[in-house]
Amino acid sequence: MSDNAKPELPDHLSGNPRSPHHVAECFEHQIGIRLNGKERTDVEEYCISEGWVKIPSPKAKDRWGQPMLIKLKGTVEAYYV
Repeated sequence: MSDNAKPELPDHLSGNPRSPHHVAECFEHQIGIRLNGKERTDVEEYCISEGWVKIPSPKAKDRWGQPMLIKLKGTVEAYYV
């Protein structure tokens, strides 16, 4: 793989390294996400085919102290910046 080559973005990608949908090679480059045509900078996980993104809740935490994720539905576009 050359320096300029970027791996293809998967249909389902998670920013959490513990997730089975985490692909570390993709995070070596900046990724942009649009939901219904609006740029989102707070996306933790997305699925293009199912049409959703997950964003962290501003206040609610799970039992391990991690922010709870809120699922937003719509048309998802993922791209390299």
